[in-house]
Amino acid sequence: MDRRFSVRKEEMLAECEVSPQVFQGMVGRLVRFLEPFVQRMMRPEQRRHAVTFVRGLLSDLGRKNVESIAYRDDQDRGQLQHFVGVAEWDHRPLQHELVRQVGEELAQADGVIVFDPSAFPKQGTQSVGVARQWCGRLGKVDNCQVGVYMGYVSREEHALVDLRLYLPKDWAGDRARRKRAGVPPAVRFQTRHQQALEMLAENGPHLPHAWVAGDDELGQAAEFRRDLHERHETYLLAVPSDITIRDLEAEPPPYAGRGAVPKRAFEQVRHWCGAREESEWTRVFVRDGEKGPLEVELVTCRVEAKLKRRRMPYEEMLVVIRYVDEEGVRKIDYYLSNAPADTPPREFARVSKAAHRIEECIKRGKSEAGLADYEVRTWKGWHHHQILSLLACWFLIIESRRGKKMDTGPDGSSNPRWSLTAASRGPSLQHTDADRPRNNPPPPTKRTGTLLSPQNT
Repeated sequence: MDRRFSVRKEEMLAECEVSPQVFQGMVGRLVRFLEPFVQRMMRPEQRRHAVTFVRGLLSDLGRKNVESIAYRDDQDRGQLQHFVGVAEWDHRPLQHELVRQVGEELAQADGVIVFDPSAFPKQGTQSVGVARQWCGRLGKVDNCQVGVYMGYVSREEHALVDLRLYLPKDWAGDRARRKRAGVPPAVRFQTRHQQALEMLAENGPHLPHAWVAGDDELGQAAEFRRDLHERHETYLLAVPSDITIRDLEAEPPPYAGRGAVPKRAFEQVRHWCGAREESEWTRVFVRDGEKGPLEVELVTCRVEAKLKRRRMPYEEMLVVIRYVDEEGVRKIDYYLSNAPADTPPREFARVSKAAHRIEECIKRGKSEAGLADYEVRTWKGWHHHQILSLLACWFLIIESRRGKKMDTGPDGSSNPRWSLTAASRGPSLQHTDADRPRNNPPPPTKRTGTLLSPQNT
């Protein structure tokens, strides 16, 4: 490893050491954090259960389901099960408050809204929305539920802000199963693209953004890209390697002198990519990594794509990004965008990196906040568990941001060394308004360099 990167590695490791002061008063801060959310619940016992459940989601339990959380807090399991599974409280007001806070804390003008479906393997057929469908976690078609998640990414941080449970057609049309699972009568079948557009319309105005991004399941649908374009949204959406395009920058076949002027044939993007010369690729620095600088290579082209059997009504930019992942595997990602042709390659690189952040958000939710640990079958139960898990994730983000500011915060400078025993001690400090990150305005969004900085997400 080059010496300068060895030095940077040591600096980064030193920055990872956490002071015990960061953890002091955390329980009190959690209660204060939950106040604007639980006040939207009508009954006092529901507010108490919400605090108990979120505290359990943030605990060190191996599996964060109702039974484990109730046992840990020495509470009646039946009451907590009723609260999560069937109690009459609406998750939407809590989600609206979450969006408001994320917009207040993380907003930047060039933020990125990202959509990503995520599957939860399940047994049986009675749990709401369970069907044989593609399960990315298993890498095959299997019994699972699918949630469509919306995340917000800025240079400040990244967080999940909304979700929809995908209800397959056979579920949406089965009255008996709908009734048993408590699916509201107003809920109708929607494609995952329609669910993403609904979340964008509802939350987009509250989350300043310049881009919409998503995985190839969303990007391969030309109707979804067209609908975003008609809503004046700029997108960078991943597409499969076999999607077909027509290169509008290459020379067309020679004209024979009669008939229609010939055009280049449509071809799969992987074949188009394979024909690129090395000189056509642009190298973009992303950030410093543990093993040296992380860079990607891009090539772009104006293209024409198809909408069913017709051509898209506007040109798109094909963006191909190749890189070596953390395991040393060489990868190539393909994207289509309606961004202007003069968009800098570094901006495409920044947005593509931001698009991957939602995977980190979902992974963080599953590993640290019990996002996948639910044991409920009903529509209400699924949404109750999910929104409380998203709140737990948001609290972790706020605590992380608070910890980074401890050196100049009201609690004094932090000791660069800490131990697990210190972190486990009981709380002694109370949260004050001065601690809240929202009182520290985000840095300006203007970039001064031509390459991506380590902070550019």
